[in-house]
Amino acid sequence: MGLHFMGKATSTPLLFQSKLLCFSLFYLFTSLFLALYTTLSQSQCLFRSSPFDPIHTPLFSYPPAYGEHKYAIPTHRSTCSSPVFFSDYWTVLKEIQDLCKNSLLASPVLTYMQGQADSFGGNFSTQKRFSYFDNENSSVEVPCGFLKKFPIRNYDQAAMENCKGVVVVSAIFNDHDKIRQPRGLGSKTLDNVCFFMFVDDITLKGLDYHKIISRKSGEYKIGAWRIVRVSSKDLYGNPAMNGVIPKYLVHRLFPNSKFSIWIDAKLQLMVDPLLLIHTLVVSEKADIAISKHPYYVHTMEEAMATARWKKWWDVDSLKTQMETYCENGLQPWSSKKLPYSSDVPDSALILRKHELGNNLFSCLLFNEMEAFNPRDQLAFAYVRDHMRPKLKINMFEVEVFEQVAVEYRHNLKKRTGATSSGEHKTKRTKRARADLLYVNGSCCSRCQKYLLDMWGESQ
Repeated sequence: MGLHFMGKATSTPLLFQSKLLCFSLFYLFTSLFLALYTTLSQSQCLFRSSPFDPIHTPLFSYPPAYGEHKYAIPTHRSTCSSPVFFSDYWTVLKEIQDLCKNSLLASPVLTYMQGQADSFGGNFSTQKRFSYFDNENSSVEVPCGFLKKFPIRNYDQAAMENCKGVVVVSAIFNDHDKIRQPRGLGSKTLDNVCFFMFVDDITLKGLDYHKIISRKSGEYKIGAWRIVRVSSKDLYGNPAMNGVIPKYLVHRLFPNSKFSIWIDAKLQLMVDPLLLIHTLVVSEKADIAISKHPYYVHTMEEAMATARWKKWWDVDSLKTQMETYCENGLQPWSSKKLPYSSDVPDSALILRKHELGNNLFSCLLFNEMEAFNPRDQLAFAYVRDHMRPKLKINMFEVEVFEQVAVEYRHNLKKRTGATSSGEHKTKRTKRARADLLYVNGSCCSRCQKYLLDMWGESQ
């Protein structure tokens, strides 16, 4: 049938008169596009786009001087051993909403130790800390931080307690990173997920310097993130240890949340958090989901790298920590530890279900970090292997981690005049007194068997 326009008759091209032909052409071009994308993709992992209706507009406009997106670290994975596919956004949203509503009928909860101490964890002795590892059929109060008041404002604490579903948590202490907005959020995600960023005074001062916030206002919001000021007074001397507080005591800070995602401030989340929780935790029936370390499998490998690359200044204390664990039963990873596929995680991204097992794990791990250092990978396997009840952990592959988050370098240059009485100063490396295999020049240290087993040299 011809169409009349401006008195002239036009006709639909014959090519488009067949619906079947049009559909076939559409299918062909779509298939070619997906095949090309898969071929050129670095990891060849096909991840479904976050939701079908992502928020397209930026959540916040940064001043150019802030340099929000500088220095992204490239990835070089060429294979994908475990591609991840996300379910339909609306199905996921409803399922997680139902899980959060029905979680009041979940498993028993921990009872936390109350009191006052000079530190958040109480600085208990080794044997005292280890005595809390077995919590099966136990009503014993567990030390889990906040034996000293966490210095935040009352209205921030009220907002945290009012978060009753999924919470995404991050922290910047000592102005070490930049605030980065999550991407790929569904249209209902900000109504169902809380985003909280903890910062200290020096970081807040930097945000004010760049005119991202005004310190004159009481409550701070930057895009998706609610900014929580943590007073530098009475915190740990080391900024990394201060970051451990929201990282591992998230279930205490957000007592009514049912799921949480911890994301290091060096990362930018690229996938909707509801999809991540559903795919990596709920569908796997896991207590916790965390990436494997890209290089190390054994705890001692991570300990040696920590000393070699000066990730912790006191090498002697690293030796003491490892020997303490070896003496009390730390073993290198082997197939006997399956389904735990590694002893070393990359803990920059942690997804949790807030129930007894995972909460206990977080409490125990926090206590070990306060006792030794904030390098959480060093205590990870020891706590996991010795605690009761046992955890179900989804240790996903590194390429999955690289698809759901983009990593950036830390801030290298400090703003002029950015000093604080509580600012951590780099300490000179304190070397260990003796080799891990020998004590006072003679064989053998408490980690000798561990090392021989790890190297495959035991008889």
